[in-house]
Amino acid sequence: MSYSLSLYLVDPATVRAAVGSGDDKLRRMIGGRFKARIQHDDDWFASEIERGAPTRSDAVRAVLDGGPYDEEFAFQYGYAYKLVCEFYGRSLFNNHFSPYRGDWLEEVDKGLKDLGIKAVEISEFSYGSLPEGLPRPDDLPGYGEWSAGQCRDALVQWEASTPERRAALDSEVLESIESIVEWLRQAGAKEGAGVVGFSH
Repeated sequence: MSYSLSLYLVDPATVRAAVGSGDDKLRRMIGGRFKARIQHDDDWFASEIERGAPTRSDAVRAVLDGGPYDEEFAFQYGYAYKLVCEFYGRSLFNNHFSPYRGDWLEEVDKGLKDLGIKAVEISEFSYGSLPEGLPRPDDLPGYGEWSAGQCRDALVQWEASTPERRAALDSEVLESIESIVEWLRQAGAKEGAGVVGFSH
C-alpha cells in the first residue's frame, strides 16, 4: 500500500486557532472554495456517511465549532482540518513523497540525521497528532507540523553539512532532502510560516 503527503506552507498557530473558533464566515468561505472537492469526498466516503459519518461540510462545521464530534468517525474531522490548512496555506511541491511506500519517511529521516539535521523529521507528518481539541483518528490521516523556528534551525543545520557528507547519502534520499530544504527556504522567506502536513 502506498501513501501520500499533502504539505502546506502556513503558520501552524493560525490554523490551530481556527479549531473551536466558531467562525461561520470561514466555514462559508471554505465551503465555497472547495465545493467540488467536498462533493467528491462525500461521494468517496458515501458508505461511511450512510453508516452515520458526518459529511465533509458537517465535519468542517464541527471542527470550527469545537464539536460535537463522533469519535467513531474521527477521520472525517482530520480531513476537515486539512481543508482549513489548505484554505490558509499554500501547497508545497512534493514529488518525492507522493506517493511513498513502507519506511521511506524513516529512511529520509536517517539521511537528515546523517547530515546533522535534527530540528525536523519528515515522519512527523505521519506519526504526529492532530491539534488539541480534535479527535484522534485510529488510522488516516496522519498529521504533523514544523514551526517557523524548527524550519530556521533545520536550514542552518543543512547549511552546516559538508558536500562530502551529502555525497555519501543514497542519491534518492539526498534528492528528497533537497526538496525538504526548498520547503525550509520558503518557510524562512515568509514571516511566521512553518509547514503542516498530512499523510493519507
